[in-house]
Amino acid sequence: MHNLSNGEDLLYIFNGSRFAYPRAAVFGGQGAIESLDLRYNWRTYTDKNRGIEGSSSIPLGIKLIDLRGKLMEEFNNPSNQPKPVRDSIDWGKWAPFLGVSIVAGIIGGIIGINLFGGAVNPTTVLNKSEQITLEEESATISAVDKVVPSVVSIVSTQTVRSLFGGTYQAQGGGTGFIISSDGLIATNKHVVSSQNATYQVLTADGKQYDMEIVSVDPVADLAIVRIQADNLPVVDLGNSDKLVLGQKVVAIGNALGEYQNTVTSGIVSGIGRVITAGDGLGSSERLEGVIQTDAAINPGNSGGPLINLSGQVVGINTAVDSTATGVGFAIPINSVKSALDSVLKSGEIVRPKLGVRYIHLTKEIAALNDVDVTEGALIAKGDSGQEAVESGGPADLAGLQEGDIITAINDDKITEDHSLAAVLQNFAPGNSVTVHYLRDGKARTTSVKLGKL
Repeated sequence: MHNLSNGEDLLYIFNGSRFAYPRAAVFGGQGAIESLDLRYNWRTYTDKNRGIEGSSSIPLGIKLIDLRGKLMEEFNNPSNQPKPVRDSIDWGKWAPFLGVSIVAGIIGGIIGINLFGGAVNPTTVLNKSEQITLEEESATISAVDKVVPSVVSIVSTQTVRSLFGGTYQAQGGGTGFIISSDGLIATNKHVVSSQNATYQVLTADGKQYDMEIVSVDPVADLAIVRIQADNLPVVDLGNSDKLVLGQKVVAIGNALGEYQNTVTSGIVSGIGRVITAGDGLGSSERLEGVIQTDAAINPGNSGGPLINLSGQVVGINTAVDSTATGVGFAIPINSVKSALDSVLKSGEIVRPKLGVRYIHLTKEIAALNDVDVTEGALIAKGDSGQEAVESGGPADLAGLQEGDIITAINDDKITEDHSLAAVLQNFAPGNSVTVHYLRDGKARTTSVKLGKL
């Protein structure tokens, strides 16, 4: 027995079909039904407002659920249910009331037609969870359709000498996306890093173009390349700062350098990650503030877009954790927007320069270098003895020295997860900033006019 609340609608499932029964339309009681009992193949109802009872047969194999999808009762095994004793009903006693019930049902049906805009036949509806799934799938398809025409495959070809003295043509693959209709394409720096390779771009419509490198970002894993074409479809850049954990995202790329415009979906698994990404050849790069996702990012996906369900690019696929499954990383699009803007305006990526080499301090590094401060940027010589402070550079002109520890730029503190390089990207060449630093344990400040990398 399921006790109905006032005005509750029901949904029953029969042979895989779902039918909604608004109570007013079926029983004519307009919310007056107090209870509904489904047993075997019998329905008994009571309408206290009219002082009548009645019963009618219903199909076998019924599931009674409410419209929120909650299963109330299931009647798939009639052998375990006692059959109602139909002969026990005194039809003579109840005949007058049944006549009233039939008339009330007709009136209620007419009211149901007026209320629901159609006949009182059961209305087919979707379970709420199924509806959400369909909406999400539709949004994913729409987002992919919007972006795929702007995604390109980048193919590299390089002559390589074999172990036996011969040579062969080695090919590699990556991905990019079009940021201007006249042929500018954004990708990862490591996709086009080989100076001995030639590159070609394959667009979504199957056309092939020669490619030239326009500018390489000295800070981020970003490069801008160009093909000679016009009227190309351009991506829409989103706002990566608005991403939240659990948000649905889609990665598009040239998977394994072979399967063009492969689409994988997942969620935002982490925000603001700090990773060290290697190229497998001994070179590595520290990446900060990256997006973690479980959308599959395969070799060849590098440089491709990570998009939201609005079809906006929120990241650039850049790395995958080779020791785990479902752990990929993308550069937030907001962190490279200034570089993209500078290319569109000046034809090159412009970044600010302070003019120092430094060690990014952590607790472990501070202990190894016998430094009391555990956060900041320790100005130090390079591994090959390069000068710590560039002669005549912005930091040199402002009086900074080797051994100083920079703790903040303006009010933006340098922390274990927020390096000096990341802080500087909030500024442009020519900006004047206040550098907070420690020298011999004493806090100091100096004004620096940033240069250009």
